[in-house]
Amino acid sequence: MGSTYRCGQPYRRIMERPIVAVLAGGESTRMGSDKAAIPFASSTMLETVLDSVSTVGDPIVVGRTRAPHGVLAIPDRRTDSRGPLTGLETVLRHEPGRTVVLVAVDHPFVQPQTLRDMLALEGDAVIPLDAGWQQVTCAVYRPPFLDAASETLDNGCRSIITALGLVTVNLVHEDTWRSWGEDGRSWFSVDTPERLKQGLRRFG
Repeated sequence: MGSTYRCGQPYRRIMERPIVAVLAGGESTRMGSDKAAIPFASSTMLETVLDSVSTVGDPIVVGRTRAPHGVLAIPDRRTDSRGPLTGLETVLRHEPGRTVVLVAVDHPFVQPQTLRDMLALEGDAVIPLDAGWQQVTCAVYRPPFLDAASETLDNGCRSIITALGLVTVNLVHEDTWRSWGEDGRSWFSVDTPERLKQGLRRFG
């Protein structure tokens, strides 16, 4: 059984440059068209996210066979199970031994410094907690999470929350992430046209 503890301890081990996995394999049914290709700023939502995270680690687009700017793209390893946990397992297995920063393609307001601050914390998984919700698609996952992901999927469950019960989780509470200058925009999901309008009104 995993354990959860309040954040605060810095992750002091010298770290290899992480992978930043951008989840882009969803069907975008609520948006009505491919979220990755939605115009955003002067480019697309996917390109905006890739530009933001490129300073944090080595980007990989997960759930696709092609990505812009020559970025590596890898399809989901499992064809019978789709979703964030499948994408996360895919990249952890593709890059064994490396830390993965997970970001969803519909998080175009993600702040690179927030990702760096999470990387500085201990835990097999480092998850922001906002209004009681674990923001699992804007989070840090370290190599021990691979076994938890595979076991959960092998048991027919696709929930990242379920897999988190098998590892040590560092929940980043609001008082901590606000001290970083974060206001929740990094995990604000733009999964409908109305959410896009709300995000632009709130965050510009």
